[in-house]
Amino acid sequence: MQEDLLGFDDPHAQYGHVPAGADAVLAGLDPEQRAVATALHGPVCVLAGAGTGKTRAITHRIAYGVRSGVYHPAQVLAVTFTARAAGEMRGRLRQLGADGVQARTFHSAALRQLQYFWPRAIGGVFPRLLERKVQLVAEAAGRSGLRVQRTELRDLTAEIEWAKVTQIVADDYPAALAKSGREAPRDPAETAQVYRTYEKLKGERDLIDFEDVLLLTAAVLEERPEVAAQVRSQYRHFTVDEYQDVSPLQQRLLEQWTGGDGGASLCVVGDASQTIYSFTGATPDHLLNFRHRHPEATVVKLVRDYRSTPQVVHLANGLLSQARGQAAQHRLELVSQREAGPEPVYREYQDEPTEAESTARLIRDLLGTGVRASEVAVLFRTNSQSEVYEQALADLGIAYQLKGAERFFERPEVREAGVLLKGAARAADDPLTSGAPDLAAQVRAVLATRGFAPSPPAGSGAVRERWESLNALVRLAGEFETARTAAGESADLAAYVAELDARAAAQHAPAVEGVTLASLHAAKGLEWDAVFLVGLSEGTLPIIYAKTDEQVEEERRLLYVGVTRARRFLTLSWSLSRSPGGRASRKPTRFLDGLRPGSGSPGARTRGGRGGVEPGAERSAARRARGPVKCRVCDRTLTDAVERKLRRCEGCPSTMDEALFERLREWRSVKAKEQGAPAYVVFTDATLTAIAEDVPGSLAELSRISGVGAMKLDKYGSDVLLLCAGESPEPVGETDREPESAPSGDEAAIQAENEAENSPEK
Repeated sequence: MQEDLLGFDDPHAQYGHVPAGADAVLAGLDPEQRAVATALHGPVCVLAGAGTGKTRAITHRIAYGVRSGVYHPAQVLAVTFTARAAGEMRGRLRQLGADGVQARTFHSAALRQLQYFWPRAIGGVFPRLLERKVQLVAEAAGRSGLRVQRTELRDLTAEIEWAKVTQIVADDYPAALAKSGREAPRDPAETAQVYRTYEKLKGERDLIDFEDVLLLTAAVLEERPEVAAQVRSQYRHFTVDEYQDVSPLQQRLLEQWTGGDGGASLCVVGDASQTIYSFTGATPDHLLNFRHRHPEATVVKLVRDYRSTPQVVHLANGLLSQARGQAAQHRLELVSQREAGPEPVYREYQDEPTEAESTARLIRDLLGTGVRASEVAVLFRTNSQSEVYEQALADLGIAYQLKGAERFFERPEVREAGVLLKGAARAADDPLTSGAPDLAAQVRAVLATRGFAPSPPAGSGAVRERWESLNALVRLAGEFETARTAAGESADLAAYVAELDARAAAQHAPAVEGVTLASLHAAKGLEWDAVFLVGLSEGTLPIIYAKTDEQVEEERRLLYVGVTRARRFLTLSWSLSRSPGGRASRKPTRFLDGLRPGSGSPGARTRGGRGGVEPGAERSAARRARGPVKCRVCDRTLTDAVERKLRRCEGCPSTMDEALFERLREWRSVKAKEQGAPAYVVFTDATLTAIAEDVPGSLAELSRISGVGAMKLDKYGSDVLLLCAGESPEPVGETDREPESAPSGDEAAIQAENEAENSPEK
C-alpha cells in the first residue's frame, strides 16, 4: 500500500555531494533558515520574502528531520503548485540524502491516493481523466444553445475552474460571482448553464477533471473514516510550499490529510506579498490566518535576500511600503545580502514601438558587456504586449524565447487572420478592401469579418487578448505602409502578407540562448541577472479592469514580483502613447509615485503647517542664482527655454505628478476666467509642468522654479502650495475679486514677467 501511495521516483537519479550526517545538513544555513530546519515538531509557518532561500530552508528541514531519525522518509509529503517546483524539490532532497520523501503537486498527490482507494471507497473502473476541458466546454456551450468563439472558450473554462476550486456549484454561480466582485467574461446565467451542461456531459461519459480529483479525494477522506485513518498513518509530516496560493478546495483537502486539528506536523511556507493568482481562486487568507488557527505555531520570517542587489531590494521594499489591505499588514522588509549594484533605471518613451526598439538596443548593449542572453528577461503585464518586443529583438538578430505564452504568429487568431488576409490579397476588386483609404483600413476591414472592432472590448481574458493580437496586425500594417512609402515602394495587401510570412519565418528560428519574454504572471518563481519591466502605464498596470481596492493591490503585488525577479540590472519603462504620432495621454503607473526620481512623495507635500504653507517671512527669500542650468536626469547643460524651465532634456523621463498637474490646470482656468485673461497669463503649461515635477513644499522652493516671478509668487504662491499639498484653495468671494477691466499694477508686472519668461534668454 505504501509504495502505491508514495509513487517512488526513478531510483537511478544522479546525486551530488551528500552531507555526511544530520549536522552537516545544517551547514551553510543562515540563522533564520537554521531555525526553520530545526523546527521539526508542531505547526510551523515560514514567511519567506522573495529571494530569501525558502526552498533551501524547507528542503533542509525535511532532510534534517530524515537524517536525524525524527522523520521516516515514507511518512513525509511535500506539496507545491507546479511540476517544475516539485521536481526541483525532489532533486534537492536527493542531494541531501533524503531518499523516499514525496514531493508532488496537490493534484498529483491526490490523484495517486484516489486511484489507490477507488476500488474500496467507490468501486468500479476508475474514470478517465480529462486533461483538457476546452473541447468538452465547447460542446457544453453548443448544447446550451450558445454560439461561442474559440477564443471565448478559455474564459468559460477558467470560470468553471474558478467555481470548482472555490466549491461553487452551477446553480450558485451567478450569486457567488456577484458577491466576489469578479468580472465575468459573459452573462453569468449563460456561464452557469454551460457549467451545468459540462458537468452532465462528464457524468455521461465517465470522465473526471483535475478539480474533480481534489473534490473526490477530499470527499472520500471525509466520508470514509477508515480511509482517512490509513492516509494519516501513512503521512505524518506535511510541507506546503507557496501557501499563499492555496484555493479553498486545496485547503479542504489539506485539512483532511492532517486531520484538521493541527496534530500532524505541518509546515507552511509563503509570502502574502506574492499573491498574484486570485483570479484562479488562490487566496492568502489561509497563510495570514495560520497563527490564529494554530496559536501554538512556530513562526519564522526569512528576510535576507540573496538574489537581488540593495538597489533592487530598496525599490521592492518601497513598492510594498505604499500597499494597503490585509496582505500589506504582513509585508516583509527585505535586507539584501549582495554587494551594491547599479540603481534601477527609469525610461519614458513617446510610443510603444519606440519603447520596444530602445529596449532591444539596451539589451544588445548589455549582451555586448558579456551578460548571457538567457540571463535577460523582458516582462510585461499581458501576453498581447509580446509581439512588438519579439519583432524588435528579431530586427536586431537577438534570439528570444517565450514563457507562458504562444509565439505571436502561432496564436490561433493570428493564424486565422493570416489566412483571411491571404484570401483578400488574392481576390481582385475585393469589396471588403476596395473602398479602404489605406493599408491599415484594408486589414481592419478584413478582420472585421471575424468580429474585430476598432475599440477594445470590455473586460479581461482571452477576448481582450485576441483583440490586442489582431489590433497589433492593424498597427503593423500602418507602420509597414509608412516605411514602404518612404522607400518609394508599393504597400499593397499582397506585399503586407508577404511581410507577415517573412516575419513569422524569422521568429520561428530556434533560440537555444535567448532573451526571455514573459508575462509577469509567468515570471513567478524565475530570476534573471537583468530584467526589463516594460509597458508600465496606467491602464496596463494596474490593468484597466482592476476596479476594486484589492484588485488594484494585486496589480501592485504583480509589479513587486516583477521587480524581485532581477538580480542586478533593472530597467522600468513606459510610453506616452500607443503608436507613433499618437496623443501623449498615458501616465506612468501610480505604483512608482514617490519611488522614481523626481516623482515626489505624498508625505513630503504637507510640510510647514497648513498645506505646506510656511510663515510669510519666507516670501522675501532670494531667488537662486541663474547661471548654467543642467538636466536633472542626465546632467547635460540646457539651452532650450522650455528645457531650462523644466530642468531636464525633452527626451529624458518626466517625473511629473499627473494628478497635481490636472489640479493646477483646473485652478489656472478658474483664475484666468476671473481675470478675463488667457490661461498662460497666470502660468504657462511649461511652468505648471515644472511645478508638478518639483512639487514645492515652501515659497522658497516655489520661487526657484523658472516662470514664478516675485509678483506671481505673491499673488498665487499660497494657492499653488495648497494644491501641491493636496488641498483646495479657498474660493474667491465676489467682494474679493479684482476688477476685470483695466489690469492692476500687479497684473501689469505679471505681464512683464510673462514676456521675460518666454524670451529666448530664459
